[in-house]
Amino acid sequence: MGLNILLIDDDEIERLKFARVLQKNNYPHNIIEAINGEEALDVLAQKEKLPDLIFLDLNMPKMNGLEFLKELKADATLQYLPVVILSTSNNHQDLKEAYRIGASGYIVKPLKYEDYVHKIKCLIEYWTVNELVKG
Repeated sequence: MGLNILLIDDDEIERLKFARVLQKNNYPHNIIEAINGEEALDVLAQKEKLPDLIFLDLNMPKMNGLEFLKELKADATLQYLPVVILSTSNNHQDLKEAYRIGASGYIVKPLKYEDYVHKIKCLIEYWTVNELVKG
């Protein structure tokens, strides 16, 4: 059974790249997309079934990743959803703040596509194989 993944990223190319990695590796996962934190909160409020895993970019308009993470972790129903930061930012302050708020992981998006594929593949397999989330 596949994971329900919420991907929050304002960059359409990044969203397409993420979906392509899942398709290329034949992962039967369902991707729900949001372009910023506000839209993601709306998606979470309307869904009957919550995502198993959230991938979150930090630099987005309206509500950035850290603001979204604070809102998510303040909600008693949503606070337990695992959130992996997937960002181009390797700023140590962002990293420390994300973990302080409650991120489950932090991946700096590499420039090379092959490295990106490897990192996403490892993350998906980790969360799936170890059954840390239920589909």
